[in-house]
Amino acid sequence: MATPLAKVNEPLSFHEGIMNNERLKKFQIFADLTDNELSQFHDSLKKVEMDKGQQFITEGDEGDCVYLLLDGIVEINQALTLSMNKGGLDNREKAILKLSSDINPQFGEMSMFNDGDRRTANVRAETPCTLARLDKSDLFQICDENPAIGFKVMRNLGRIISGNLVKANQNVLKLTTAFSLILER
Repeated sequence: MATPLAKVNEPLSFHEGIMNNERLKKFQIFADLTDNELSQFHDSLKKVEMDKGQQFITEGDEGDCVYLLLDGIVEINQALTLSMNKGGLDNREKAILKLSSDINPQFGEMSMFNDGDRRTANVRAETPCTLARLDKSDLFQICDENPAIGFKVMRNLGRIISGNLVKANQNVLKLTTAFSLILER
């Protein structure tokens, strides 16, 4: 299941300035939502605090939420090798990228739609981080009860995921090109 978290499930405060709709609109998942539509998510967003070095998403674990990075820097990485169930553990990882709260990233959306809802990468706090957590059940309940909101959010998630797929395809092309150049030598 999910990796233990530092401090979780504190409600985000929309009344004390910690969070507001203008900030939410900066996250791609909430693009084009009105203030009224965004208010449907207020009670579902939970504040999560991570200590520096804490891994809070683990590749292969069941995914049941999306995170919004409110403050801090995280590193996203993946295993370099595939599990072959041959007994030996190989824990080498490749850092894919670092994300700062300055760009309002969200992550965890891939597991919302995968078979078995598995995480596709690891995410670790590079600095102390504050995040907002939106549970899958809350997200889908809001979208089911409000089809106009559901359409916008699912369109946004589709854009996020297709953008990630384009980047992954470009990386595969770079790797296969490098591999073929090495083989030609």
